[in-house]
Amino acid sequence: MRLSFRIKHHFFNAFREFFVHHHGSLEFRAKVFALIIAVNNSSADESYILVQDIGLRIYNNNERADLLMLTTKEKVIQLTEERTTDIDTLVNSILHDLKIVPRYAKKINLEELRELLPLTADENILCYQENILEFLEKLKNETLQSKEEQINKDELILNSEIKE
Repeated sequence: MRLSFRIKHHFFNAFREFFVHHHGSLEFRAKVFALIIAVNNSSADESYILVQDIGLRIYNNNERADLLMLTTKEKVIQLTEERTTDIDTLVNSILHDLKIVPRYAKKINLEELRELLPLTADENILCYQENILEFLEKLKNETLQSKEEQINKDELILNSEIKE
């Protein structure tokens, strides 16, 4: 990673909400990636590289892809090393985010998340990750169905703000 980006990241980290466009959306994606990666911490480094590649496909922007990777890494570190949070708390945070901003359900891309599974060697961990993917798929579908009207209204508002 470029040194200039690392310096900016440390600065932005403290003020991320103010400086990063659509911070909430990026943070939500990072939580979803972290949920899969944290249960298989043995392949975390490879996972971060993959998240960065996925971020490049999503955003077509190196800095935003780097931010996604670094934010994901922070979430995983909170779960695995610092133990300031746990899987249940992260799941509840994702549920809370979807309750407030249902259109985030569209950010749950199961194909992208499945790209992380080949990095898992342990069968038990792989089963756990597959269960998490099933949960996320169900959550996504339920949210998109039950909140369809609100999502459409939010997207209209968001699109009108972008045009202005």
